[in-house]
Amino acid sequence: MTLIKSISGIRGTIGGKTGEGLSPADTLKYTSAYITWLKNDTNKKKPHIIIGRDARISGEMVKNIVTGTAAGMGADVTDIGLATTPTVEMAIIDLKADGGIIITASHNPKHWNALKLLNNKGEFLSSDDGKKILSIAENDETIFSEVDDLGSIKSDDTALIKHIEKILALPLIDVKAIKNADFKVAIDCVNSVGGIAIPALLDALGVKKVEELYCDPNGIFPHNPEPLPEHLEDISNLVVKSKANVGFVVDPDVDRLAIISENGEMFGEEYTLVAVSDYVLQNKKGNTVSNLSSTRALRDVTEKHGGSYFASAVGEVNVVEMMKNKKAVIGGEGNGGVIYPDLHYGRDALVGIALFLTHLAKSGKKCSALRDTYPSYFISKNKIELSPETDVEKVLVKMKEKYARQPINDVDGVKIEFDKEWVHLRKSNTEAIIRIYSESDSMTKAEHLAKKIIEDIKVILRNEE
Repeated sequence: MTLIKSISGIRGTIGGKTGEGLSPADTLKYTSAYITWLKNDTNKKKPHIIIGRDARISGEMVKNIVTGTAAGMGADVTDIGLATTPTVEMAIIDLKADGGIIITASHNPKHWNALKLLNNKGEFLSSDDGKKILSIAENDETIFSEVDDLGSIKSDDTALIKHIEKILALPLIDVKAIKNADFKVAIDCVNSVGGIAIPALLDALGVKKVEELYCDPNGIFPHNPEPLPEHLEDISNLVVKSKANVGFVVDPDVDRLAIISENGEMFGEEYTLVAVSDYVLQNKKGNTVSNLSSTRALRDVTEKHGGSYFASAVGEVNVVEMMKNKKAVIGGEGNGGVIYPDLHYGRDALVGIALFLTHLAKSGKKCSALRDTYPSYFISKNKIELSPETDVEKVLVKMKEKYARQPINDVDGVKIEFDKEWVHLRKSNTEAIIRIYSESDSMTKAEHLAKKIIEDIKVILRNEE
């Protein structure tokens, strides 16, 4: 059993002893801590929160505990039911709520679930606020409400409709162009809330030919739910067999988007954001942001359109903070997470699909041909295991010293740039390892760069013995 407590929420496996997974007792503990923090933060006796969940098997059970606990703490709850993460974020904004909880373990397997905690802007909490909630939970500072002060619980099934309406109202979404393109679209929604949201979105966009795969929101994931190439053979085959123009794959909470070209080949999860950004920047001049471990292709596309690219620390909250600081018009993460601030500051596969289909329709190209217009980079992901007593920070400092003549970004670990190659070193918060991400214009070069850096680290470790 596993329970992971972080500033962005609580994630764990279902079952087992209290404190060893996301048990009902742990769900109550951290929900009540969140409501306590929210009361203190808003100075409201009855804060209003939005609750939504993905379709995983444990979702209804966890939701009942969360809503009951929140009401027991005096909070008024609006339950929007089965909902994507971005839909919950949008509902907080739309209903002017004080916060929200998304019950989803994102791309984790079915035996996981989690509480994602949001503020009144529909955004993930800051590091400081997250630490306050963890402190409240650990110090048992919660006080439940007396009977006359209990909160209310009501349902609202309009959140998805409103989300889609706001996407269609965006100036860069051209429904007419999408309709005229007469696309056939294949989708894989991994039997979660995407099976509700994506067909509804495509219908609203005028896409009448849809091939649905795993769209029953029963929480029984037919394959590993993380939308990586090795898990997407079924949708790739469906795209080719059905002669679809494009395939879309989302994770269980629909904040990540993977694209399949008409030939069944992966568009590339890093290139979801690149393609969408290219379209946005063609129509709106400005800057872009992604995290340090995302592809250089976004920088190339941004500079081609006269904008400036900025890299943030890894994590959606960090990307959003830098997007606001740099007034970015588009941004996100290289895992298929598109953040379009004209809609809201959250990763949103629905707006990603709408922007991409508009781009594809207006380009007049096949999906694979559109992909060929972007510079090709390849990312190799590796790690080096360390002994528990290793001073990881000291190793990173030594690496900075060794490559002091190269451009270095140390906002999150150490990223070293070599012309159009880079390597990013990050220490794990949970394991004695350094994660090593490297990128070049071929996988062979990217892997060679990673091996060189790993050897450098081994030399440092030997010298420290």
